[in-house]
Amino acid sequence: MTPTTPPQKGSLRDLPRNVWAVSLTSFLMDISSEMVINLLPLFLAGVLGVKTNIIGIIEGVAEATASLLKLFSGWFSDRLGARKWLAVTGYGISALAKPFFYFAHTWGAVAGARWGDRVGKGVRTAPRDALVADSIGEHQRGLAFGFHRAADTAGAMVGLLIALGIVWFAQSGDVALAEHTFRTVVLVSLIPAVLAVLSLAIGAREVTVAGQRELPRFAFKSLGKPFMIFMLIVAIFDLGNSSDAFLVLRAQERGLSVFGVLGMLVTFNLVYTLISTPAGALSDRIGRRKLIVGGWLAYAIIYLGFGLARTGWHVWALYALYGVYYGMAYGTAKAMVADLGAVPVRRRVGADRRAGAGAVETQRRIAGDGEIYLTR
Repeated sequence: MTPTTPPQKGSLRDLPRNVWAVSLTSFLMDISSEMVINLLPLFLAGVLGVKTNIIGIIEGVAEATASLLKLFSGWFSDRLGARKWLAVTGYGISALAKPFFYFAHTWGAVAGARWGDRVGKGVRTAPRDALVADSIGEHQRGLAFGFHRAADTAGAMVGLLIALGIVWFAQSGDVALAEHTFRTVVLVSLIPAVLAVLSLAIGAREVTVAGQRELPRFAFKSLGKPFMIFMLIVAIFDLGNSSDAFLVLRAQERGLSVFGVLGMLVTFNLVYTLISTPAGALSDRIGRRKLIVGGWLAYAIIYLGFGLARTGWHVWALYALYGVYYGMAYGTAKAMVADLGAVPVRRRVGADRRAGAGAVETQRRIAGDGEIYLTR
């Protein structure tokens, strides 16, 4: 038995190189992605004349694709014994999908580009989160994942500000999105996408995946009961979730112009960015569960508000509060999964077996964005 030590107060200066490299990569990729993705429902509905149910199908298949690939990519990173280059590959796939939005003139072509982008996300997310988790100590997990979410969201805010500037110069306060405006945004988005891939490839260092005496098995029963209970709770929560694309359309329906929609999204990401890091650090001190439950309660109240909203400004205000939910729960959930995924497994090997002592290895299963990834 060893005495229990109080949790240490983490500092951003103490975060290792990999956390900073991954955070910079997420910052740059979100600049690229958020410029395009948040305008995509307006482009589909306003320019291509696509019905809302088709937009829902596109988003649903996109997120399902990402979720299924997340399930396998972490497990595959263990078989490779590496995290970094699988994550780089995922970011590269998303970067290569971006130019296809520029050439898309039908909803099928847009769907293909969107699904290609989500393939990249599905490939990269698990090994990226595992790279972060394997690079830090337990007392820094909340801070590290909170900081990563803050950098990711700051990139989204910068991307939206760039898109907002393009919209302002191209069409000012028009309610409908113009086709040439969208295609200009896509072209500009290619620059940070390429920089994101380069920043991870150059800036991050591979970590040694511990316990590689045997390849990990793809078996849900090995995840452990607490982990599976948490994933079941997350799955139930996600059943009541919907795509944020519908919230963008809701804002436009309630009278916000394209410029106003982008301003609303900037506000959301500003709130999200400001809350993520302190919320993650707070979870290191008071526990993850309280913040996650509080965030989910806030989510329920906010979505009720979206249903009752009567004006565009109502939707704007609610979207700002939506950032509170994301800041409280998103990075904290990733840290909690890292906590639940670190399970000691006793094995007797070599001289330790002869001495009657058991060597202890650690299995880790990383999950993020509410999805299961299997890693060792």
